[in-house]
Amino acid sequence: MLIKKGAEANLYLKEWHGRKVILKHRIPKKYRLKIIDEQIRQYRTLHEPQLMHKAKQAGVPTPTIFMVDTANTTIIMEYIEGKQVKLILNELTKKERISLCKKIGRLIGKLHRNGIIHGDLTTSNMILTPTGKIFFLDFGLGEFSKELEAMGVDLHLMKRALQSTHFKFADECFKAVLNGYMETFGQETEKVLEKIREIERRGRYIAERKEKP
Repeated sequence: MLIKKGAEANLYLKEWHGRKVILKHRIPKKYRLKIIDEQIRQYRTLHEPQLMHKAKQAGVPTPTIFMVDTANTTIIMEYIEGKQVKLILNELTKKERISLCKKIGRLIGKLHRNGIIHGDLTTSNMILTPTGKIFFLDFGLGEFSKELEAMGVDLHLMKRALQSTHFKFADECFKAVLNGYMETFGQETEKVLEKIREIERRGRYIAERKEKP
């Protein structure tokens, strides 16, 4: 059963050896040369499980990978029971919301401290389980990097996602994310925050240039 049609891949809910799994299939892109398209899809099919495994080692819950099929650009992974953070964040009390966002921030801090960039930090890619565990999903655009720029972009995307989907609570949520991030990322946090401010300044400059006649 198709459960999500994405720009990069389609997700299917399947039965596999008696368990519920997610099958992720990277779809061909007709605008790319066929040989380049295959290389990109195969690389990402291999690279994503590596990122997820390293994230798990860093203490960030991710689905267990059961099978990687590079020839068919397909990954079979654990199905996580729970709710997308996107669907519940607006319905929580202020105390619950801040607590959840702080937990998310701690997990992002663990990723960055271990040189893992998620690449698509949105509340759509986070699952809250009935036991209160937060799983990070979809590392398809991720990379290994300890560059401040990459970390700043990762957190800036998180901020933009909150502003877009949870605009009523975006400021308090992002502040809570940063508080949690600081707890696990440590003393270098201020450098990352400065990078976020720099990214925002660049964005405003580009927007202003576009508006000029």
